[in-house]
Amino acid sequence: MALENIKEKLNRLNLSPTFGVIIKVEQGFLLANGLSPSIGDIVKIVNEDNNATIGMVSALEESSFKITPFSFVEGTKVGDKVYLNTKGLQIPVGNELLGRVINPLGEPIDGKGELRAEGSMPIIRPPIAAMKRGMINEVFNVGVKSIDGLLTCGKGQKLGIFAGSGVGKSTLMGMIVRGASAKIKVVALIGERGREVPEFVEKNLGGDLTNTVLVVATSDDSPLMRKYGAFAAMSIAEYFKNKGEDVLFMMDSVTRFAMAQREIGLALGEPPTSKGYPPSVLTLLPQLMERAGKENNQGSITAYFTVLVEGDDMSDPIADQSRSILDGHILLDRNLTDFGIYPPINILNSASRLMNDIATQEHIQAARKFRRFYSLLKENEVLIRIGAYQMGSDKELDEAISKKEGMENYLKQDHNEVFSYEASINELITLMQ
Repeated sequence: MALENIKEKLNRLNLSPTFGVIIKVEQGFLLANGLSPSIGDIVKIVNEDNNATIGMVSALEESSFKITPFSFVEGTKVGDKVYLNTKGLQIPVGNELLGRVINPLGEPIDGKGELRAEGSMPIIRPPIAAMKRGMINEVFNVGVKSIDGLLTCGKGQKLGIFAGSGVGKSTLMGMIVRGASAKIKVVALIGERGREVPEFVEKNLGGDLTNTVLVVATSDDSPLMRKYGAFAAMSIAEYFKNKGEDVLFMMDSVTRFAMAQREIGLALGEPPTSKGYPPSVLTLLPQLMERAGKENNQGSITAYFTVLVEGDDMSDPIADQSRSILDGHILLDRNLTDFGIYPPINILNSASRLMNDIATQEHIQAARKFRRFYSLLKENEVLIRIGAYQMGSDKELDEAISKKEGMENYLKQDHNEVFSYEASINELITLMQ
């Protein structure tokens, strides 16, 4: 009977009957031989005390292979056995995930007990084929006036939220998650401080995880956990999209995700390029971001990716690459917080590439007029403040000045407020008449 129990446990592990051996341990990776794996295969490393960790095959040589562990290398030694997982890296999926907080391996970390999933999906999957993508022709309401009115987003669109540290990315994320019209919401917190996870749930989401899945890989997790946390969250979003749902996907942050790949790449000997990022980082970003979108005869994934812009430098290589992949960008400006404008969205330097395809002509004209007036006010701000500008000198600027207070109020929104799409558009059109 005891033998049958052992056989049953081994079958559940999906391990190969043969095993390899660790022959070298270095900081960041392990070298093993005795197996013939492929790049991306998952292995289980078992020590003499039968304690097991998992890792991923990340480089191959003629008679050996390198493993990047999901945990840290401490406690691993030469001679530990390596088994090949025949199913690869999968994450549990199903409606039971809703309302839960999990790690990148699909293990619950919220203390609410075991997770009973309907099935599993591979974490690494190809993006939607180009000719299977549906046209983005429906508005996606996020409940934030300045985004719905001036940076209108469509179902299946991918946008970036670019900001320096402490400007308000997490607060805006919480506003979008609470106000979005999507039935299913998947949030990936990658590489953030552990303190921020309960704060995000309680403060930014109001403690309400209804129809929300939170995938967490904090800064103290290994680089591989941080890297695949983003892919795991995207696989969960794809599961619900394949069921015909419109899904909101939010990730904070792309920069921490890229930093995790930088650590992995440099440990494997990749050459560093701009700011130390190896070439693999720039190829990894589209592999993740292009998985969002709208698919014919299925649902959609509308994605918001936050990008931490170090020193508010928009020429940062990760920010630059992300902008080229995404369908729009929202820039948060530290200077706007000095004027008490929250969320501090810089309307003039932000753009939604699909707004003209999904908004009405009246809405588009009102948004263009708003931007024009806002630009005029910025250009002449000093003259207006010192009283050097005389009313009547410029008819268009006079109108902009008369609407200045209303425009600033339109950009302001309390973090607990949610506006319907119709209310946001009607207020904009009325303001610009």
